[in-house]
Amino acid sequence: MNVANISTFQLMAMIQELTIKNFLSFKEATTFSFEATNDKTLEDYQVVQIGSTRLLRFALVYGANASGKSNLLAAFEFLHSFWFSKKHAKDEAIGAQPFMLDQTTPNEPSSFELVFFVGDVKYKYEVVLDNKLVYSERLSYYKTTQPTLLLNRTLDNGVSVVKLQANLKVSKAALEELSLKCLPNMSFFAAKEMVNVAIPFVDEVLDWMEIIDLMCVVRPETDVFSLAAKSVSDDNLLKDFLLRFMQHSDFNITEIIVKREKGPLSDEMFKNLLHDKRLSDGAKQMLLDGWAPSRINVNFKHEVITARGKETYFLPSNVQSAGTRRGFGIETEIYHACVLESFLTIDEIESSLHPELVEFILTRFLQKEGRSQLLITTHYDPLLDEVDDMFRKDMVWFTEKGEDGATKLYSLADFKGLNKISSFRKFYRNGRFGALPNIG
Repeated sequence: MNVANISTFQLMAMIQELTIKNFLSFKEATTFSFEATNDKTLEDYQVVQIGSTRLLRFALVYGANASGKSNLLAAFEFLHSFWFSKKHAKDEAIGAQPFMLDQTTPNEPSSFELVFFVGDVKYKYEVVLDNKLVYSERLSYYKTTQPTLLLNRTLDNGVSVVKLQANLKVSKAALEELSLKCLPNMSFFAAKEMVNVAIPFVDEVLDWMEIIDLMCVVRPETDVFSLAAKSVSDDNLLKDFLLRFMQHSDFNITEIIVKREKGPLSDEMFKNLLHDKRLSDGAKQMLLDGWAPSRINVNFKHEVITARGKETYFLPSNVQSAGTRRGFGIETEIYHACVLESFLTIDEIESSLHPELVEFILTRFLQKEGRSQLLITTHYDPLLDEVDDMFRKDMVWFTEKGEDGATKLYSLADFKGLNKISSFRKFYRNGRFGALPNIG
């Protein structure tokens, strides 16, 4: 990702809260919030004040397996995918999955409410949908303490009806085109990208939505190293950032060497591309003329001390450990989030990483200034003993699955008497905060 041309205005954005209802394991309306409590602990770097609202830059979620931690991240990811998924037919599925462990919820729509800031302007986005239809989509902004409706998209006899605030001064012809493009199974914002019309406030929100492609979840199985290799080949600042991380992480790596090389296609890949209907005739002709895609090779310079003295070896990325590759990739994602002042989610951050490396990665992020936000899930409970030293109490969340199979989400800050606890980890291990597997 090349982030050099992103404007300062576009970067000034933060998420306040997300409310989810009837989506995956969230049966009832459930709210996750980045809004800070009145606690002043670690205020300088970890709390950003926008007007009268104080927002956190970081949150982590604990809970048993299958308790809904990953589903919280999936809700953010679903919204971003929905905003930009252009449909070509009215019968294409939206991808919304309701709570299934109930007799009524599978036949009811899901709903989402996202409150966020772009610049110093507060917005609220609301959508109600199922896997086939969008029933309602609204965007409001807060000119005062009360929201002002900018967009009101409804469904009338299976047809989308788009209404915009009169002060936005969108022509009748443009409004009709927006309604026509806005199929009943796609977002207004996907339709807006297909219509050449300027809409104040809405365009600023759309710019922010496009930047936060980081709402795609980084999962344990995500090949973050390959994504990082593509980025580092075009970004020397990123390369320097990663080299400092590698050096401080005791990987014995003193240099990162990145090369773009053209490699021949295999006969099977060449044949498949020629028969791929999605590939244009021009692209196929380029293949026939001998064009070959470039690939990125990343090598690492290692310095070791032996009986012979200091020795240097250059090793390719494919012989590096899983932890080295994942640390390289996660730091790249965090770098992008910090540069774009955007939002990043990482599921099970400790996967393939040593616990001290996890703490080092989080400390590096938390010491940054700006409006970037990081939401992670983890099973690594020693982090709980870093509360008030590394991060704040209101940054810790828990998920617990009830007897009905639905996820309950709650914050450490909801508990009373926290100042009397000497070890939050022990309290958690003893079941005092819930969110533990029920074994035996």
